[in-house]
Amino acid sequence: MSARPRCLLLGGAGFMGTHLAQALSGSHSVRILDRPASIRRLRELRPAEFESVEGDLCNDKDVAEAMRGCEIVFHLVSTTLPKSSNDNPAYDVETNVIGTLRVLESARRSGVRMILFPSSGGTVYGIPRSVPIAESHPTEPTCSYGIAKLAIEKYLQLYRQLHGLDYRILRIANPYGEHQRTTANQGAVAVFLSQALSGEPVEIWGDGSVVRDFLYMGDVCSAFLGAMAYRGEERVFNIGGGQGHSLNELLDEIERVVGRPVERRYSAVREFDVPVNVLDISRARRELAWQPMVDLREGLRRTCEWLRRAGTPY
Repeated sequence: MSARPRCLLLGGAGFMGTHLAQALSGSHSVRILDRPASIRRLRELRPAEFESVEGDLCNDKDVAEAMRGCEIVFHLVSTTLPKSSNDNPAYDVETNVIGTLRVLESARRSGVRMILFPSSGGTVYGIPRSVPIAESHPTEPTCSYGIAKLAIEKYLQLYRQLHGLDYRILRIANPYGEHQRTTANQGAVAVFLSQALSGEPVEIWGDGSVVRDFLYMGDVCSAFLGAMAYRGEERVFNIGGGQGHSLNELLDEIERVVGRPVERRYSAVREFDVPVNVLDISRARRELAWQPMVDLREGLRRTCEWLRRAGTPY
């Protein structure tokens, strides 16, 4: 019986990586590279379930050692957020774009077959000219975060042309679900849910009419699995929930899930926020035979139950 193919998850101890490692574990050998503090948390949550390696994306030796014997690499590392990326674009480029170039060089030398990269469906397109937004829509991001994601996409394309290193890019909407940090500045669902559960007021940017495309993390994982197995000609896929919800509508659903009203406090609009972002996922439906299976209400219910069970400090 042949050994299971080995996948490396760079940054795999985070929110997305935790879910993806679980989804892969039935069919692949999973190795995770992340910073020491993140690896320690992962080992506490899932002792001995995955092979875990402490290291840093920007350390060539760490990355090269972790890639040894791996066929597929999931590049899940991002050092910035849309909110903070414009404050220091040079740091964004140095850590994410240049860091990724080091990853690609290690992958080329190590004989990696494919890299899968979660790009940002919420930022790479900028202000939409049409909705839903297809992969062919112009890419005019309004924050450094989105520009860095696009640059990485282009370098993935270049390395395929120059070195035959294959890739798949998932332009993911706004993922949420269990294990998402409630104290981060990214992830409205987790932050809003935790505040609602603790009886705290929820701060909303603008008047709450901003529309976003929320997607349960289990559906993101199934899209990754479909892209990994895909052998067609497409390389870039929008992955979203199939419809948009305003922040006010999101809070309406959260109130239904937690069973009580939520106090809402409205503040100034954030400069980098686009008014609406809903992705056209017809290419993923057609090419990957993928579609989201968990609607917003069910996803919120699952996430809420996890927050209550986990005893996460709200």
